[in-house]
Amino acid sequence: MNNISLINRVKYNKHIYTLYFYIGSYGIRFLKLFVNSDPRMIVFTSFGGRKYDDSPKAIYEAMIHDSRYDGYNLVWAFMHPEDFNIPRGGKVKIDTVAYYKILLRARIWVTNSSMTRGLKFSGKNTFQLNTWHGSAIKRIGSDINSGSTSFRIKGRSKINGVMLAQSDYDVKVYSRAFNMSTEDFKVIGLPRNDELVNTTKKKQDELKMALGIPKSKKVILYAPTFREYVKDENFNCVIAPPIDLKKWKSILGKSYIFLFRAHYEVVKVMNIQEDDFVRNVSSYPELNELMIISDILISDYSSIFFDYSVMHKPMICFAYDYDEYAQKRGVYFDIRKWLPYASNENDLLKLICDTDDTKINEVVKRFQQEFVSEYGRATERSLDLIYEGING
Repeated sequence: MNNISLINRVKYNKHIYTLYFYIGSYGIRFLKLFVNSDPRMIVFTSFGGRKYDDSPKAIYEAMIHDSRYDGYNLVWAFMHPEDFNIPRGGKVKIDTVAYYKILLRARIWVTNSSMTRGLKFSGKNTFQLNTWHGSAIKRIGSDINSGSTSFRIKGRSKINGVMLAQSDYDVKVYSRAFNMSTEDFKVIGLPRNDELVNTTKKKQDELKMALGIPKSKKVILYAPTFREYVKDENFNCVIAPPIDLKKWKSILGKSYIFLFRAHYEVVKVMNIQEDDFVRNVSSYPELNELMIISDILISDYSSIFFDYSVMHKPMICFAYDYDEYAQKRGVYFDIRKWLPYASNENDLLKLICDTDDTKINEVVKRFQQEFVSEYGRATERSLDLIYEGING
């Protein structure tokens, strides 16, 4: 059994996870007795060590150019450290004794998910900045339906630090789902989205050229989320959206390029055959770049809608399995009431062909104003929050 399969079995089997939670949490707390804190160590993770990206990367890359953080020891934690190069600092492998020692010693944790690997412990004298990885349509944390196999929160969470939010909607959802006080939140937006707001047409053209996409073609980005209730024999999440890409090419191929972006938990997706219309960009390292070059976003119940909305470009919800998803995973609101949507492939293709940028953009702006009230300066404000937190 490979490492990913083992992690999935722990994550999605409630009995195994409960055993792991209590034994692991007490073990790390015992280890804490034998380590000393390091006032100048900062640890970063993104998506549980899978990537070097997202808001932690934005904060880290700004931090190395901020003189307030000169002399700090910056450490990135990865599942496979050998796969990543970072401009400054060190690396550590997640789920090792060295990793947990560094967490216990570090003055600052910066993450977009969780540092503790499903356990419950804190560092010796640690200030935490949790950016999370997007606003929620689907239920998360302790709000997850009782029949779901995703993690549920054990006990009340109290952090010495802050969690970022994009709006009061986030604060309301996160505080309940993660059993946190509303005082632990700062509504400043997500650092990863600063780039989306501040991009230029020149950068968009340069990115399209680098990816070999003709400037004359519009770009559709299709980024569905995963369904954790659909798994293979190794507990990997899989999906098969009901679309026929040959039909899409015959209808849209002259004007569009189609980019397919699977969620990181989806390891087996449709058998994508790439050609001059279809590109499988599931492993492309920079999601922001894909959003910047695209002209239309199609998704379902993914938080990518919130990020994309700050650019005020057309978004369409492909809700082909809404009733099943709402029943099995649970949602906070009906996304179909906020965005143009289709429940089948033919209606979706018609929506794409009939897209009126002006009309749809007004709908997108309404969505953004409701759910993403703060954006554009989150990286700068995050660095201030960290500095104030450790020196206040």
